[in-house]
Amino acid sequence: MGIRDVLLAVASTYDRRAGTGRGVVAQDLLRGLQARSDLGAPAGLLLKGYGGSGSASSTPWIGVYDPDVTIDPKEGLYLAYIFASDLTSVTLTLQQGVTQLEKLYGAHRDLYGALERKASVLLAALPGPQVEGWIAKPELRGDGWRPRAYEASSVVARRYDLAVLSSEQKLIDDLWHASGLLQLAAGVEKSMVYQAEPDGLAVHFAPSRHDPRDLLDGFKPKNSSDYIAEIQARRQRKSRRHEYLIAEFGPYAEERGFKATTEKQHPRDLVLTRQLGGRSEWLVEVKVVESGSPTRAVRDALSQLLEYSYFLYGDQGPEHLHLVGLFTEDIGPAFTAYLEKYKIASVWRTRDGWSGSPLAKSWGLTP
Repeated sequence: MGIRDVLLAVASTYDRRAGTGRGVVAQDLLRGLQARSDLGAPAGLLLKGYGGSGSASSTPWIGVYDPDVTIDPKEGLYLAYIFASDLTSVTLTLQQGVTQLEKLYGAHRDLYGALERKASVLLAALPGPQVEGWIAKPELRGDGWRPRAYEASSVVARRYDLAVLSSEQKLIDDLWHASGLLQLAAGVEKSMVYQAEPDGLAVHFAPSRHDPRDLLDGFKPKNSSDYIAEIQARRQRKSRRHEYLIAEFGPYAEERGFKATTEKQHPRDLVLTRQLGGRSEWLVEVKVVESGSPTRAVRDALSQLLEYSYFLYGDQGPEHLHLVGLFTEDIGPAFTAYLEKYKIASVWRTRDGWSGSPLAKSWGLTP
């Protein structure tokens, strides 16, 4: 069952009158999505279904979260498949959390105005070609203030008629594209400023506030022993999506005959071992490809793998040490060839599993 089957199953079985208890088919399906890993979402994104709390929602929905942005629909930005109240359509939308603002404004037009203003600023800051063909607002026609708030909070959206629902591949392509928009919008949100004005809260995008820092700033070891001591003790900033990718890849690697280890491996992300004509070890560095651009991820993977292999292993390493960059998505043939020049294999999450470079395939890491 893919995401298409899930959407159709919810639409065909959802019944508000049946409530939200156990044994209600659509509610059980929505609750079970959190444990699913077969729906084609980009690596590290989490799905969670919502059919209401206490009473059933007039507009059931499925949240899609980038854990580095938020996993809480009350605040931050996330993606959602929201069903119209008549269950004839479902809309994939980039949403703002509304609950925190609802506490400030209440469930009335001041809330909707604040959400719409912020959505407009976010949309204006996104690249035009990236949002071409997407609409701004869903039309949910639900009861109560929440459906109206969902409509007001939408930054971009794509509506699907459930009677002629798009193919699984088209839905997955749209979801992956939307996940890139989510990352872009999250970057914009960090650079927003808010000002109280007579007609409400004004929202402005201030790019100058964005101050990306080199994570190695202040890192100046004098020799290799200093390097080892410092990187072992240093607190590294790891994203939650980064950790979810490791959690997904480890069991997969073990199915292919490797032993996957993360405990006591700091600062290494993941180490794979296998007896292959002498003890062999695969040093895996995990990188999140942000906003669809692999440049930074590839650069960081290359430098860290070469540094770790030199300073942490030296002449004392296993008989065969192999280097692997593990990415949340395909980094493209140019970057794949670039890493292979330095004998670094590439592995990445695909819409239906895992794929990799020729070196990764030769080592048995991917089919």
